[in-house]
Amino acid sequence: MDKVDVLTRILKSDNTSTILGGQSPGSVINSRKYVPVTAGGQRDDQRSLDDAIRAALCGETRAAVVVGSEGSGKTTALHKLVADWAKGECLQNFSYVFNFQFREFGSSADELSLETLIHQSHHQTPPDFTRLVTEKPDGVLFVFDGLDEYKHSLDPSVLTLTSDLTQPASGSCLLASLLHGSLLKGAAFLVATRPTDNVKFLRGTRVKVLGFQKPQREVYFNNFFTGRAAANRAFLHMERTLGFYEFCTSPRFCWTVCSVYKWLLDSDAKLPETLSQLFADILVHLIQTLSLNKACSRGLVLALGRVASHCLREQHSSCSKHPVDAFGLQQFPTSVDSFLRVHGEEELSFHSQLMREFVLAVAFFLDASTHEDVEKTLNDHKAGAKLLDLFMSGLSEPAQHRSLEDSLGTFSAGQIKAFKSWFRRRSEKALKEYDRSEHYRCFHLLHQAQNESLVKEILTPPAHPSIFHENLSLQDCAALNFVITCLGEREKVSVSRTTISRETMEILAPSVSLSHIVILSHCCIHKESLPLLASAVSMGVTRELDLSHSSIGDEKLQILCAGLRESKLHSLNLNVCGLTAACCGDLVSVLTSETSQLRILQMMFNEIGDRGFTKLCEAMHSPNCRLQELQVQNCDLTAASMEAFAAGLCSGETQLRKIDFTGNVIGDGGVQALCKALQQPLCKLRSLTLCDSVLTGACCSDLKEVVMSEHCSLSELELSLNELGQEGALLLCQGLKRPSCPIETLGLTRCDLTPAVFEELASVLKNGTCRIKSLHLAINKVGDQGVKPLWDAVAHPSCLLEELSVEMTKLTDASVEDLCAALRANNTLRFLELRNNSLTDAAVPAIVQVMKEKHNMEELNLRYNDFSEDVFDMLEECHNIRY
Repeated sequence: MDKVDVLTRILKSDNTSTILGGQSPGSVINSRKYVPVTAGGQRDDQRSLDDAIRAALCGETRAAVVVGSEGSGKTTALHKLVADWAKGECLQNFSYVFNFQFREFGSSADELSLETLIHQSHHQTPPDFTRLVTEKPDGVLFVFDGLDEYKHSLDPSVLTLTSDLTQPASGSCLLASLLHGSLLKGAAFLVATRPTDNVKFLRGTRVKVLGFQKPQREVYFNNFFTGRAAANRAFLHMERTLGFYEFCTSPRFCWTVCSVYKWLLDSDAKLPETLSQLFADILVHLIQTLSLNKACSRGLVLALGRVASHCLREQHSSCSKHPVDAFGLQQFPTSVDSFLRVHGEEELSFHSQLMREFVLAVAFFLDASTHEDVEKTLNDHKAGAKLLDLFMSGLSEPAQHRSLEDSLGTFSAGQIKAFKSWFRRRSEKALKEYDRSEHYRCFHLLHQAQNESLVKEILTPPAHPSIFHENLSLQDCAALNFVITCLGEREKVSVSRTTISRETMEILAPSVSLSHIVILSHCCIHKESLPLLASAVSMGVTRELDLSHSSIGDEKLQILCAGLRESKLHSLNLNVCGLTAACCGDLVSVLTSETSQLRILQMMFNEIGDRGFTKLCEAMHSPNCRLQELQVQNCDLTAASMEAFAAGLCSGETQLRKIDFTGNVIGDGGVQALCKALQQPLCKLRSLTLCDSVLTGACCSDLKEVVMSEHCSLSELELSLNELGQEGALLLCQGLKRPSCPIETLGLTRCDLTPAVFEELASVLKNGTCRIKSLHLAINKVGDQGVKPLWDAVAHPSCLLEELSVEMTKLTDASVEDLCAALRANNTLRFLELRNNSLTDAAVPAIVQVMKEKHNMEELNLRYNDFSEDVFDMLEECHNIRY
């Protein structure tokens, strides 16, 4: 096989480059400025498309199916591969490489043998070619491009396959026989296509074309522009204004952008700020190139709009030339090539699917007689159009359609008014509902319009309480950021379940800086984005940062902490972030920096262990540390780290006032170490939570000493979910009786309490010096008689309780009389929790009656009792009863 002939045909094939159609493959290869596109494999690993194809052809199946969108670089990559083979640079294990377009197989009804087809398409083959490839089929590679353009099925179950190279067969039969291994078994093949149903009938490695990622785009721009300054300016502008669109990964789109930017830069014109402005500039440039007058230009665009409408309604990427002639294009025989390409003799299609939608949007504003109603126009084309409403939104603004009016004539004022009226109605409706896609479509339209006053008009504060910011694309983030920057400083921005890449954070950084509270929970946060996040937080007004459930890990947190040392953060939420002891030194550096304002640190469900917590406690000795609240629930802590914490409490420097140890194995020994510190005058801790901390009644003697100490500053003590038992709880009650005991909130849920303990607690509540306002005694199954002393205490004038929980204490209707008497006598209680007891319908009338009388009661929770539907209407009479 003559490789020189193959190379010549590759480099000379279709060398026509157009602004919308892209740079021809031959031109790219000849320029020696080929930039490999990125591909994704079956395991989401990324590498160059060239490498992915070569690996697949050398693999077990020796077959590759390359799938990518319009203009993603598939054809150029295939041409480059064949050219490199012809030059002897790759795939030299193949003696023959045959390159076909799928449309060659569907252009004729005649039957051909594979032998004849190869001789017709590849002239330079040896006389004994058939014998050579039959003897060694593994030395043959077939390259097929454009499967999506093939109109027939390749389903082998409905075709008669052939195995004879010399037997004439239909195009479908030849293709299916080759691709399924019946014909020339052992040969390798490479297929490139846009997404299409026929792909499912092909064997081989699937290679997804991802196009140009940001680094490749930068290289491409540097290759395109002769001057580095112009290349850098153009690249940065595109990334800022367009880089968030998925089609920016298309080499063809990058060619179009570079071509237009070069024209604008050479003319000292302003570069476009939106996609609509970009396509307006493209259209103006094409019209100027065609040298048409205003009337002809308007007629051409209206005719193209009719073609676009036809294709979009029919959901076809191309259409027959016969109906197209009826749309008026025959008047412009030399002009349509800039917009349309010809397939064979009968079909036309737009070079750019984006331009197809854009000219339809322009036609909407030029001709009110054809497109009367906005909603109908969008609905008629919604099956095929993706960006029509975005283009219409951009073109409705004078700043974006003025240049087009200079070339095409005046836009219809009525059409512009109709669109804006439709947009306001749609936005008002969408923002009141809970459809995230509708919320973001509204944001995208606002972003395209670039009208700050319109944003403020549509997004008044009551208009968007239910907007969810989750699973955001880059385009979503750009729209959200535009809206927020228009609205200005705000209380909160919350983004969840979103990949936060460097590109994402570059887009969202202004929104972060404008928000007092920034929530990025349940996100996949890339390491490269963290310096940008830290910078945005530090330079803006952010006071709270929530990264919970985002699997930050120690390495990423180290990067974040390095950028947060100068921040003004008051609260940092790192719950469930996959952290270990290794991160604690970095957190200490933030807490002890001279400018630190961090007051709340949430660390629950991170395996920092005793070593990490001990390191964290070092911050409590620094005069710079302003930490007031620390949450370390379920962090694998034990008694071993309590000495370090106790030392920190007594350092005289710490401002810590609240600690939560829930779910750690603190044990009685750990409490003993804590209690020594809690009795020291330098200790100012006010809230101590030891829920589910493996405590027994043995720790209560130490706790008793604390609450009896004159230096005790604790106002909240939470001991729920520990086996304190009767003996331990009674000891605690002795301490609570001290006249100046500061405890105001006490949690003893599921602590194995007995009626004797309830009676003693009732005595405490009535003693005239007790400050307890919130008491939680749920899941202590003492029954009606056990709880009765508490009702007596609630009725006592000295009782200050505002909140009481006796959920799941086995209460029955027998307790209702005492309950109602207590409520009538009490004027302080606001919340009463009676869920999961055994009250029945008989209890309801008395309870409802007393709740109607007691205006101080904000909520009585009766859920999960034994009520029937018969009493629901009666319960509904009281707005403050939950049932």
